[in-house]
Amino acid sequence: MSAPGGRPRVLVCDDESQILRALRVILRDAGYEALPASSGEEALDVAAVSRPSAAIVDLLLPDIDGVAVCRRLREWSDMPLIVLSAVGDEDAKVRALAAGADDYVTKPFGPRELIARLEASLRRVGPDRDDPVIVAGELTVDLAARLVTLGGEPVHLTPTEFDLLRILASNRGRLMTHRELLVSVWGAGYADDTQVLRAHIANLRRKLEPRGGPGRAPAGEQGAATGQGFIRTDPGVGYRFSG
Repeated sequence: MSAPGGRPRVLVCDDESQILRALRVILRDAGYEALPASSGEEALDVAAVSRPSAAIVDLLLPDIDGVAVCRRLREWSDMPLIVLSAVGDEDAKVRALAAGADDYVTKPFGPRELIARLEASLRRVGPDRDDPVIVAGELTVDLAARLVTLGGEPVHLTPTEFDLLRILASNRGRLMTHRELLVSVWGAGYADDTQVLRAHIANLRRKLEPRGGPGRAPAGEQGAATGQGFIRTDPGVGYRFSG
């Protein structure tokens, strides 16, 4: 949601006051209103009351960690979530992406990079009203309304997960390389970041494939090439939608 003055509100959560102040200034200068929180529980309260357009959450917090914050926000919100992490904290990044985060920024970060990633995430939320409805068996993807149903039941996807599914489903049967998907969904700065792609593919498979079904690949890659699921892997190359 936007502030009364029309500026989009962004929840920022970090227990370091210096970083929190910096985030508020960076967002203000870029035309956003920052909603500060210094703990995970406070961030959840602020999000519930103010309904921000996006959230930037540090992974290391004094009460509950950023992964738990992402997971709890995803229970009711599709807003873009960006996590802040220390250099080399790869396991935490993967856990955050699996919990529903759309992107991550490594500390120390540059203001321009942070705002670019925030704006890219916000753009992915906007609907394209000229897009069609794609039907593949029991799966229906309404690209204009950004709605996904499986067997008539709604499937809750994050904005990034939906955008990834949109690219794959719109190119049904075509092999989409890692680079094509990364650039299309995340931008040129992510062209080589296969880790973020694998995490989101694994999330999509978990939500779209029946438990224990033939196309289900809990590890994100292993066994997917020969499965009968909606998303298949061409090992080392990319993915294709085969519904």
